[in-house]
Amino acid sequence: MKMFKHCLLGASLALSATAVQAAEFINVLTGGTSGVYYPLGVAISQLYDEHIPDSKVQVQATRASVENLSLLQKGRGEIGFALADSVADAWNGEKEAGFPAPLKKLRAVGATYSNYIQIVARADSGITSLEDLKGKRISVGAPRSGTELNARTIFKAAGLSYDDFSRTEYLPFGESVELMKNRQLDATLQSAGLGMAAFRDLASHAPVVFVAIPEALVAGIENDAYRPGLIPAGTYTGQDSDIPTVAISNLLITHEDVSDDTAYQMARQVFENLPALRNAHNAANGIEPEGAVKGLPLPLHPGAERYYREQGLIE
Repeated sequence: MKMFKHCLLGASLALSATAVQAAEFINVLTGGTSGVYYPLGVAISQLYDEHIPDSKVQVQATRASVENLSLLQKGRGEIGFALADSVADAWNGEKEAGFPAPLKKLRAVGATYSNYIQIVARADSGITSLEDLKGKRISVGAPRSGTELNARTIFKAAGLSYDDFSRTEYLPFGESVELMKNRQLDATLQSAGLGMAAFRDLASHAPVVFVAIPEALVAGIENDAYRPGLIPAGTYTGQDSDIPTVAISNLLITHEDVSDDTAYQMARQVFENLPALRNAHNAANGIEPEGAVKGLPLPLHPGAERYYREQGLIE
């Protein structure tokens, strides 16, 4: 009888060990909690937790694109959001963008919605154009974040540098908006989906102006990731006209050590459950399966590629 109990105990322990080994850990890398990456990342994590068998899913708030790519390269996350220009810089090892060596373990899961460069100023600051930013107090996103790299690119194309401002802060969405509310900043440039909560909050608190980035300026940026875009009228309180700006694709990125089956499910659960993502944030209205494999600056993960081939999105 004792031997039988020992056998049962041994079998139970073996099954428990197998269950532990079978657990699929998925860390979803996002951005600051006041941005768009975070609520979408939470929604994606819920889909993975529900639909990927034996998965153990968590969400990590980060400094967004650049940090996410570095963490993925090190295997400290399984999927994360990043801007297309940051991904291209990571893949090619652009030192000035914060990538001293190429991050060749990275693989694409798919393209999602577009970020829009949104430059918002207090209406009482006198800022109505890029030129008016000279001598003003401005925040340009967290240091070495995708937003901050975007800021450098946009200001360079406009003939500006950080030295032209009376004060430059390196702060994410929420902190920038709080300083603007308190009249400690005149303007901020942030790269995010349309209808960002922090800017909705700011626009409802005090009159603001959204600064246009002309299409001609965008055409002068020698980077295919940057394309003309619009912030449609009515996106924010008091914004009564369309605002020309820059659009940049957001990508979901993984790494080569993630299994093909998991990467397959990562792509599938996103693109087959879009209503859940749209409920999480209206920026997800811009996510369409037809755009998932367009303009990727690095290879698809084989698992994600299999899903898109099944859907007829890749021949």
